[in-house]
Amino acid sequence: MFALYKKELASFFSSLIGYLTICVFLVLTGLMLWVFRTGFNILDYGYAGLDGLFFIAPFLYLFLIPAITMRMFAEEKRTGTIELLLTKPLGDWTIIFAKFLAGLTLVFISLLPTLVYYFSVFALGDPVGNIDTGSVIGSYIGLLFLGAAFVSIGLFATSLTSNQIVAFITAALLCAVSLMGFEALYGMGFLGKVGLFVKALGIQHHYDSISRGVIDTRDVLYFLSVIALFLMGTRLVLQSRKWKD
Repeated sequence: MFALYKKELASFFSSLIGYLTICVFLVLTGLMLWVFRTGFNILDYGYAGLDGLFFIAPFLYLFLIPAITMRMFAEEKRTGTIELLLTKPLGDWTIIFAKFLAGLTLVFISLLPTLVYYFSVFALGDPVGNIDTGSVIGSYIGLLFLGAAFVSIGLFATSLTSNQIVAFITAALLCAVSLMGFEALYGMGFLGKVGLFVKALGIQHHYDSISRGVIDTRDVLYFLSVIALFLMGTRLVLQSRKWKD
């Protein structure tokens, strides 16, 4: 699995995809947090915190993570290398986990430079260090879980088609529904007593919960369940190719 993981990771950085994804994420977050006069501008915020980063990042990942994952299986199908890959002495789960971990590693790498924002706010605080570090750590953990969920959704989407654009659009729509769809249904107010249950089905609810700095077992189990669900869906799609044969 490690060899396939390294191959997938190398493929990101042998093309513009890996570099472009990380650069776009950092440039957009940097501009919105430090340059543009928005509600997220840290210098205008008047409070030592990184709330803006953790609000913006999920919406950027809605598009950037599907861009990362769209070629993982779609390109293999288009070029015919998927058949060669599936006939190697590698289990379906090995292939899926290698690609999943490669995508998650890229998400992790994209977050590392944002620690500069934390240390900047830490130094600019009055007094120095006047920042809720526990909340920041929780938000980073929540963002990693969210990124992992989006990578699993992207893998499922790219396993469905040989067209990268279709894979990107499908993944982006699924991620958007998972993040905001259940919250939007709850906000309409017509669900009555089941409203809170429907809200709890969405990623946003659990992401917000972890971002408060308290790692609740229910939130962790939720993200692990979403990841497992879409990875199992990916395996089912791969298995269906064998059934056709």
